Amino acid sequence: MRLGAIANGSPAEVDDAMQNRSVTLKDVAQLAGVSRSAVSRTFTPGKSVAESTRRKVLEAVAKLGYRPNVIARTLATRRSRMIAIVVSYLQNQFYPLFVERSSQLLQKHGYHVLLFVSDGHETAKPEVDELVLQMLQYQVDGIILASATLSSALARNCHMAGVPVVMFNRIAAVPGVHTVASDNVAGGRLAARALIEGGFRRIAYIAGLEDSSTNRDREHGFRDELHKHGRRVFARAVGHYNFEQAAQAARDLFTGNDIPDAVFVANDHMAFAVLDTLRNELGLRVPEDVSVVGFDNVPQAAWGGYQLTTIEQDLDRMTEAAVSILVNQLANGDNTVRQMVTPVRMIQRGTMPVGDARRTADNRGRRARSLVSER
Repeated sequence: MRLGAIANGSPAEVDDAMQNRSVTLKDVAQLAGVSRSAVSRTFTPGKSVAESTRRKVLEAVAKLGYRPNVIARTLATRRSRMIAIVVSYLQNQFYPLFVERSSQLLQKHGYHVLLFVSDGHETAKPEVDELVLQMLQYQVDGIILASATLSSALARNCHMAGVPVVMFNRIAAVPGVHTVASDNVAGGRLAARALIEGGFRRIAYIAGLEDSSTNRDREHGFRDELHKHGRRVFARAVGHYNFEQAAQAARDLFTGNDIPDAVFVANDHMAFAVLDTLRNELGLRVPEDVSVVGFDNVPQAAWGGYQLTTIEQDLDRMTEAAVSILVNQLANGDNTVRQMVTPVRMIQRGTMPVGDARRTADNRGRRARSLVSER
């Protein structure tokens, strides 16, 4: 059977004609009775193609056993259509949600995601170099860094290698690198203002990673708002954005003769550990004895067992911004550096009393101090 007669052949004849050669785009076009460009558009995400044409192409593909060669397309266009996403840890539900949503958005634009998970630190140069080499070997078109540790050094090295970079949920002064973050300073202010208005007097803070921009900005806003009202942080501990270390920070803060009556925790992941420790280990009631405010508003914050009052980051808006900035640079060559800051808001739930549930500072914590003295 001649190749030019494929379109008129029976399925058995098509199989015979193709068994000794690789099926090409041209073969699919001939069998479907459409142009090669129509076949190409069918397999290119985001490209327009009539539904009737798409159906003909897919039927031809099924008959011929055709498989689009992404590697060949990469060689022809010099674009891999792959985006690297780097995260430093996935225990905090904020980052798995970001990976899921950003992957979905990138796929709509015809990109696929390579996920790199690093547990290194900003100063760990060998690991930074290794990650850069791995990503460059895969010829990624762009990089989104959602790492709270390696971000600055990694961003600098990747940008120098000519790969577009977006830093997500992190701000750092790296020339040529885009950043997308929420207004962490405003979030810290919101937490402080809510606790002051709630009548709390002994307000503590549990920090995340000391050298991360998220922690620095949240704590700066928190302290500054307290200062504006003639107040200061009553006590402070560091949880390093880690569940176990946050639990220990709660033990340290709430084991003594004069304990806080409220605590602002730098993210929800740590706040869950704090709540578990206060209730299950230390026998304190939340919010009757002590109130807790977190930061992020991950889905678990609304669970019945937590009902955490928290500062919400607009994850959808942040994700859309990060993807849009990167895709725009890749599609249009727009190298204008973008510094995106999204607003935050307070989500009131059950770990901080409001309205008639508020009590005076003297009454709030009386039982807590009694429990501490009994231990």
